[in-house]
Amino acid sequence: MGTELLLSAVDPTAAAEAAAAANLPLILGLTVFVLAIFVGFEIITKIPPTLHTPLMSGSNAISGITVVGALLMAGRLHDTWPFLAASLGFFAVILATVNVVGGFLVTNRMLEMFRRKK
Repeated sequence: MGTELLLSAVDPTAAAEAAAAANLPLILGLTVFVLAIFVGFEIITKIPPTLHTPLMSGSNAISGITVVGALLMAGRLHDTWPFLAASLGFFAVILATVNVVGGFLVTNRMLEMFRRKK
């Protein structure tokens, strides 16, 4: 905080650049998040129904990676708000696991429709 006051007293543009550099990771993260939403929506809406089953089983494997990432975040130590970080990580593990299990159940049910009846 003291260096910001010193920078603003000496050079106001340097203080503005320092403040912008501090917010850069947040802005980049939000930009990637918004772009991922648009790309994901465009991809999902363009998939024909005949490709749904093979892509569903492929997305289940990707959801398994989400479980691993959620486990890593749940076990990570945070200096500020450790209880909140652990709680959100635990909630992410539960949601990712439900997503994987539900995906496999739906895929299995869809594949049952294509099996020959005896």
